[in-house]
Amino acid sequence: MWLRRYKRPTPIIARMEKLLRDAAGRGIRYRESLHERRVAPAPESVARLEQLRTPLPAEPADPAAVLALLDDIGSPATVASAGGRYFGFVNGSSLPAALAASWLVSAWDQNACLSVMSPVSVALEEIALAWLLDIFGLPESCGGSFVTGATMANFTALAAARHSVLKRAGWDVEARGLFGAPPVTVVVGAEAHPTLLKALGLLGLGRDRVLTVAADGQGRMRADDLPRITAPAVVCMQAGNVNTGAFDPAKEICARAHAAGAWVHVDGAFGLWALAAPERAHLAAGFRHADSWATDAHKWLNAGYDCGLAFVRDEEALRAAMAIGATYLPPQGVREPMHYTPEASRRARAVEVWAALRSLGRRGLADLIERNCRQAARLAEGLRAAGCDILNEVVINQVLVSFGDDARTRQAIAAIQEEGTCWCGGTVWQGRTAMRISVSSWATTEADIDRALAAILRAAP
Repeated sequence: MWLRRYKRPTPIIARMEKLLRDAAGRGIRYRESLHERRVAPAPESVARLEQLRTPLPAEPADPAAVLALLDDIGSPATVASAGGRYFGFVNGSSLPAALAASWLVSAWDQNACLSVMSPVSVALEEIALAWLLDIFGLPESCGGSFVTGATMANFTALAAARHSVLKRAGWDVEARGLFGAPPVTVVVGAEAHPTLLKALGLLGLGRDRVLTVAADGQGRMRADDLPRITAPAVVCMQAGNVNTGAFDPAKEICARAHAAGAWVHVDGAFGLWALAAPERAHLAAGFRHADSWATDAHKWLNAGYDCGLAFVRDEEALRAAMAIGATYLPPQGVREPMHYTPEASRRARAVEVWAALRSLGRRGLADLIERNCRQAARLAEGLRAAGCDILNEVVINQVLVSFGDDARTRQAIAAIQEEGTCWCGGTVWQGRTAMRISVSSWATTEADIDRALAAILRAAP
């Protein structure tokens, strides 16, 4: 490319082109290998990583040799989560357009902090945010942030919540901190994800001082068990339980919380994407009544790692919680991303999201969500037909399966992880050990489901 563009490329440019072509070839070969390779790396491949544990070299090394070492030692020791048979931890696989955009973004090396630093990054962030609000059916006036993942998305949205509820109580938390502030009541469900609690701890709202609402047999917060709420207060709901995929009764919870003057936040790391699929949207429709939402793009959208999303109905609350100022910063005439996120300097994550959405379109995104849900249901049906216990209502992409008693289930989980055809994790659900299956990759085919089902049944004791 550069060699064609310039009659006499500099030696540096020529070497860089050769290196980048080598990297592209290695990346392509890696992706091609995923269909046949085992999902978890072989123990001997993991052991070879010790070859990288050397003292820092005293002298420079050839970049091509560095890349070769990284590929030769590193690639075999990866988990094939970018393939079609990884069913652990709700990990997506980067779409082709997102992966290609990621390579281009790395070449651009843009700082998505300010428009003066990267006009293209800021423009694509604004476009992608508008598309996402449309997909989720949220008000176009919402504020939004691109962050690292759902943990920071929860942190960001809850910082806006903390600002808003304390402002209404006459307290400026950004200026005065929490010392002497009116106490904020925080309500969570019994099945709240630990990263939500981590975000609350980081914000000084406490992990252990929350009021916990009982959950039903699927992990849904019981609206009839909500305590009496007195403002200032924040109520946290969940769209997509990490074990069962279940959705809290959002409409009822929002009505009661808002009547008491509380802010309602949604942890929707993967479940919020049900709103993009017509056949599943009813599960999450009530969550549109909330005040803030957190989700991941690197989960069900299948953008690359890492990318989380925070949306806040009151854009000014988000900006008040996150904005910074300095004399060297340019005048604010446009939306500057740094005023909506915890970070200042950051990668241009929105470019990959834009590429993923542009390549899928509304119909492609809906098809991706629906296909994974049908694949999860197929796995559940096959396992049930073979005599396994399915412990949850399979409403989206999550399946919990028991192979009898806890010891037999743990044995099956260990066997499937060691065997390598697919990878499923373990969990404890309402006192029972279970294998947790999460189907969330665009790369998963019906053939992958058939291979995985056969492998799981072979692993079952």
